[in-house]
Amino acid sequence: MSQKQELGKGLKALLSNINKEEKKVPENFLKQETETWLIDINKIKPNPHQPRNTFEEESLDELSRSIQTYGLIQPITVRRLADQECQIISGERRYRAALKAGIKSLPAYVRLANDQEILEMALVENIQREDLSPIEIAISYSRLMEECKLNQEQLSDRVGKKRSTISNYTRLLKLPPEIQNALRDRQLSMGHARVLAGIEDLMLQMQLYKDIQQKELSVRDAERLSHSISKTKGRKILNPKPSLQGPLIKALEDRISGILGTKAVIQRKESGEGQIIIKFNSDQTLNDIIDRLDD
Repeated sequence: MSQKQELGKGLKALLSNINKEEKKVPENFLKQETETWLIDINKIKPNPHQPRNTFEEESLDELSRSIQTYGLIQPITVRRLADQECQIISGERRYRAALKAGIKSLPAYVRLANDQEILEMALVENIQREDLSPIEIAISYSRLMEECKLNQEQLSDRVGKKRSTISNYTRLLKLPPEIQNALRDRQLSMGHARVLAGIEDLMLQMQLYKDIQQKELSVRDAERLSHSISKTKGRKILNPKPSLQGPLIKALEDRISGILGTKAVIQRKESGEGQIIIKFNSDQTLNDIIDRLDD
């Protein structure tokens, strides 16, 4: 017998002994607001407002195997619905893993809650998880403020985070979708994202993002480049003359030209308005450009 198996049996025995121990409750203790019930898994319904959108299959499989061996150690939390059904408030990952494991019933805390309360509880519980991406956290903060009518100070009290922390996360939702996706997929760090969120100009923001990805810039290097962008703003970079637009705009022109297969010129005004001029010398070249845009 392997050491791992012995440890596993020991843990299982330890957990089973917990229920056998007599628990003495002081007489002056108040009655629990929630009770643990064993509920038929077919009577449990997922929360349609679940703030977590993705569940990694590999992680679910690991939890499923653990549940098959030891059972569900931590109960889920549900609220009662009509027709003797329950809706998950927190614990959908455990619920999904239990389904995979073929478990017939689950221990659950049953709570009374309306739609807004269940949303708030689900969002707050979700934020406490350690495996969420910064974008998932930002979305949860935003939903708490918008759908539960909380301001930043009230939200700070609810989740135990500083207002500056909440602000740093919610600013991420103003980033372009490409950057948000990279952050969600953990291809970009929170430190890099905070630097990018500090750049208001979209084109410069995207160019710095490409530099971070392609040149594998550290957060410190990205900060230095961001400060350089801020210092030159209003002079070379924002000058409407193409020849004086600076290296970042030139790099953007080269990138667009490479994608379209023909020369592209970016012209900008100090107000931020501008145009992209795409040059072509024949109908065939124009058709090629259109085909590339359709890809």
